[in-house]
Amino acid sequence: MDFNILSILAVIVVAFLAGMEGVLDQFQFHQPIIACSLVGLATGHLSECIILGGALQLIAMGWANIGAAIAPDAALASVASAIIYVKTGTFTDEGRNLAIVAAITLGTVGLALTMVVRTLSVAIVHRADAAAEKGDFRGVEFWHMVALACQGLRIAIPSTFLLFLPTETVQGALAALPDWFTKGMAIGGGFVVAVGYAMVINMMATPEVWPFFFLGFALAPLNQLTLIATGIIGVVLAVVYIRLSQNRGGSGGGGSQAGSGDPLGDILNDY
Repeated sequence: MDFNILSILAVIVVAFLAGMEGVLDQFQFHQPIIACSLVGLATGHLSECIILGGALQLIAMGWANIGAAIAPDAALASVASAIIYVKTGTFTDEGRNLAIVAAITLGTVGLALTMVVRTLSVAIVHRADAAAEKGDFRGVEFWHMVALACQGLRIAIPSTFLLFLPTETVQGALAALPDWFTKGMAIGGGFVVAVGYAMVINMMATPEVWPFFFLGFALAPLNQLTLIATGIIGVVLAVVYIRLSQNRGGSGGGGSQAGSGDPLGDILNDY
């Protein structure tokens, strides 16, 4: 599938934002569930790319920086795999698995691009230091923007190359991948998904949240519930929980509230 000029420009903007968010972490555009969805929105395949982004999000949750070791590049993996997924035009489980395999591979390739940009940032920081010594605040801000733009171009340039790559070339490259590679990467990605699930459960392992966790399993088999209906149920439960928590905190003991068993939750409640 080939893209029109508006789709190409929109995808490049999404790629640029994802590259910047890879270091900013402000609006989370680099997260797979957001980046893939935006690429799908720009190319007219929103629902397919949301499913791809959800699958990649569980994998990316297991990617973490450990010490000096940098995790695979989620931004490049998200945007590039969504582009490949749409270009192939195979919106099946097999096509999605190939896109996930490509995402894992591109996430590793993105590490090399990250190293190049971070090395370039050293020279940019020296420029900013020189401007700071002169009291040139505009210069400091300018060089910060240049460094940030380099991070955006780190994803935008490879994404642009993929956009203009012929569809036949992309399909041929994916078809040329040996079975041992695709199956191995899929199995490895499944292991990382288990790590992502474990991290989610670890964050949810509080007495206040466990009931909602099990309630989700009870509602999951109900196929009649749409995504909007599920969202409404979640919002209603959140409002009920907040109201009950406020009533419990304001009644008895002069407003004092016993510990919930979750130290972080108690600290947040104090604030």
